[in-house]
Formats: sequence, C-alpha cells, structure tokens
Amino acid sequence: MSDHRRTVLIPFVTREFGPFNPPQMTLPAFLRLFALVAAAMLCACVSTQQQVASKPTGTLTQREQPKAGLATKPGEAITKSAQKRMYVRTTAYHHSEPGGRVTAVGGYLRPVHSAAADWSWLPAGTKFRIVETGEEYVVEDYGSALIGKFTIDLYKSTRSAMNAWGVRYVHIEITEMGSYPVSLAVLAPRQKYAHVRAMVAGLKKRLL
Repeated sequence: MSDHRRTVLIPFVTREFGPFNPPQMTLPAFLRLFALVAAAMLCACVSTQQQVASKPTGTLTQREQPKAGLATKPGEAITKSAQKRMYVRTTAYHHSEPGGRVTAVGGYLRPVHSAAADWSWLPAGTKFRIVETGEEYVVEDYGSALIGKFTIDLYKSTRSAMNAWGVRYVHIEITEMGSYPVSLAVLAPRQKYAHVRAMVAGLKKRLL
C-alpha cells in the first residue's frame, strides 16, 4: 500500500502578486498543533478554577460584618411600647427560611432595608434607624417567633451574615411610624395562622 499523506492547503491570494501557496502542513502535524493548543487552553481553565476554588467561602463583606461593640446581652430594659427612641433585641433571618424572598406586604426582601416584627407592637411601614450602625430599615414582614417577644428581625442576604449577627441589643430611632389600621387590614384575611390571630387580637385591643 502506498504511503500517501493527505495534505491540508490553505489558499491565499495576495492583492498585488496573485496566488501564493504557503508551506504545506501535513494532517498529522496539523493535528499535533491543534492538540497542543487545546492542552494549553485546558491547563489555563483548570488553573483558573483552582484559583476560584481556593478563595475562602462563607466570608463576610465589610457591609455584612457586624460593627464591633454591638451588645450581645441586654444592657438596659427592653422598650415594650412603640416610641421615638427604643432599646430593642434584634435577630436576623434569611430568605432560605419559610416565607422565601417575598415580604408580608408583597414586596421583595432587601438587605439593610427589610425587617420583621410583631405588628401589634411595631406596625407595618414603621421606619427606623439603628443608632449604633446608622442603618435604616422598614418593618414589612412578621414571623411566628416574634409575637410578644419585643424583637426585631433584620433581613440578611447571606446565611453567613445572618449567623454572624446572631442576637444583638441596639438602640433604634423611629423615623416614621407605621399604621396599626393598615396592619390590621393586611392581617385580617390571614387568621388561619395562630400567630396572625394573636397580632390581630393585639391590634384590635390597641385600636379600641
């Protein structure tokens, strides 16, 4: 059998000198070159993946890191009535918990914005600022674990930020009071849940 090697020719025509035939490259040589280029690209991809994988996970951004000095134990009596300045217990929650990303008023949870509370204590729409951090939040959610606890739950965008916050006791300043009647109107159709019934009862008592 004759040993004829197939050649791959790349035609090239110059504008001034007519046809020009570059040096011929045999198919095996072409395949070897292709394999070398592919191997180089694969090594580059693996190196990039290793660098990404080597980055630490679960780390907090500067914004997520709780400010140093925030109390983890109460330093004074918790404020149990809504007023301009309050000392409260705060916890944190994440959208992976029951309820997902949608708030009780129909919007979407936003970090350093969304907060949950017992609406018979702090009604929906209440805006407040944490004195120690300067962060501003709006009460637009509630939770069964918050009823009667005089606790505000702050939404965090990552579980690591939620866990890092844990329980913190802070001073807050109410910048805009929410509405008890509006809170009652939102909750009234949802009374198949015990914690909602408890808030409805508290709101009705307050509005008498």
